[in-house]
Amino acid sequence: MAILVIEDDQRVAELIQRGLEEQGFTVTLAYDGLSGKKLALQNDYDLIITDIILPKMDGIDVCRQIRETKPDIPIIMLTALGTTDDKVEGFDAGADDYLVKPFEMRELLVRVRALLKRNTKTANSVGFIIRFADLEMNLHTKIVKRDGQEISLTPKEFKLLEYLMHNPERVLSRIEIAEKVWDTHFDTGTNFIDVYINYLRKKIDRDFEKKLIHTKSGMGFILKAE
Repeated sequence: MAILVIEDDQRVAELIQRGLEEQGFTVTLAYDGLSGKKLALQNDYDLIITDIILPKMDGIDVCRQIRETKPDIPIIMLTALGTTDDKVEGFDAGADDYLVKPFEMRELLVRVRALLKRNTKTANSVGFIIRFADLEMNLHTKIVKRDGQEISLTPKEFKLLEYLMHNPERVLSRIEIAEKVWDTHFDTGTNFIDVYINYLRKKIDRDFEKKLIHTKSGMGFILKAE
């Protein structure tokens, strides 16, 4: 499988390249955001790993522009910044996962394998339309509608809602959501899952009398019709 690594620190980039190639991956390196974006758009990669702070074009813009043309390619962001706001910005740009520096190579490999596995399952899925109540999600076109009204979601909001819709009428803990949607362990020091649940509520429930996304105090969240 082919992976593009966009990292301006040559030492870090080559360490990642070596670690991935030892596991059988084919790795291409780019040392600035503009070159990375061009490579990503001109070639077919199974996954992209990008730093956020890059010369010529930062990783947020790189991710956002790649997503416009290739909405399904898995993207992992690397950064020294790990606050909730930083993570939300990265996920809003279209990142699938977020790894804070410094990190161990084996942790990156776990994230890479999890994303590649999940992406393969999605690509091979037979049913493209899932529904709950008056909510409809098209997994192929990435269009979400409620009562026939189209709702615009960011890539991470889409994946969160997709997981909720695949698990209706069941309380989902923050830990489960973190592991299944973000492929990471839940950090109790951040509230990014709550932030994204609130984002979804504003888009899915705010303009409708019947609320679908509910909080179970001390337990998690559940998608159910009132």
